[in-house]
Amino acid sequence: MAELQVLTAEVDVLRRVYAAFNRREIETVLAAMHSDVDWPNGMEGGRVLGTAAVRAYWTRQFELLDPQVEPQNFTTEADGRIAVDVHQVVHDKSGKLVVDQMVQHVYDIGDGLIRSMEIRS
Repeated sequence: MAELQVLTAEVDVLRRVYAAFNRREIETVLAAMHSDVDWPNGMEGGRVLGTAAVRAYWTRQFELLDPQVEPQNFTTEADGRIAVDVHQVVHDKSGKLVVDQMVQHVYDIGDGLIRSMEIRS
């Protein structure tokens, strides 16, 4: 039962994070991350480390693009990470559709904070 409660709490955190991201509440999202979070740079490639680097990445991203990410389903991986099926819709600043696809985000969460995320196509 304790494992289910942890998973439910983690899913609740992730739901709040997705909603805050879609509202561009960067500081709210960063507050849910470990200070040395390992985060994918889906726009430029590679990874960024730490909340300051994630903030800088998102600042650049939001100047160019308008991404919306809607979680559809949450599952637990064999290693305990949480996989989220996400409907991702991205427009450029002129409103032109750039991407409309399903992706999977896989999170490592510890002590209630996001430690890392990976993107699977």
